[in-house]
Amino acid sequence: MAAESLELLQGTLDALVLRALRAGPRHGYAVSRWIHERTDATLRVDDAPLYKALHRLEHDGCVEADWGVSENGRRARFYRLTAKGRRELRAKQSELKRYMAAVFKAFEADA
Repeated sequence: MAAESLELLQGTLDALVLRALRAGPRHGYAVSRWIHERTDATLRVDDAPLYKALHRLEHDGCVEADWGVSENGRRARFYRLTAKGRRELRAKQSELKRYMAAVFKAFEADA
C-alpha cells in the first residue's frame, strides 16, 4: 500500500523546487513529478502552490524561465537555477538539515 501523502511544511517547498532544478531546466509538471518520485510518493505538490513558488523564486532572482516544448509536444515554461538560486539552495539545505536534526532530537528525548 502506498504511503499517505503529506502536506509540506511552510518553507520547504522553495527548497524542494530549487533542488529539483539543480540538475537542469524543468517545466512545472516535471518539478512536481521529481518531488513526488524522489520522496517515494510521500510528498505531492498541488499546481497552485507550485506555480506560486516558481513565480516567487523567479521574482527573487533564484530562477529564470524560458518558453520551450515539453516531452509531450506542448508549449511550457522551463525554469532553471541562477547563481543566486544555487546559493539559496545551499543555504536552505543547511537550514533544513539543522531543523530536521533538532526535530529528530526532540522525538528521541526521554522526557
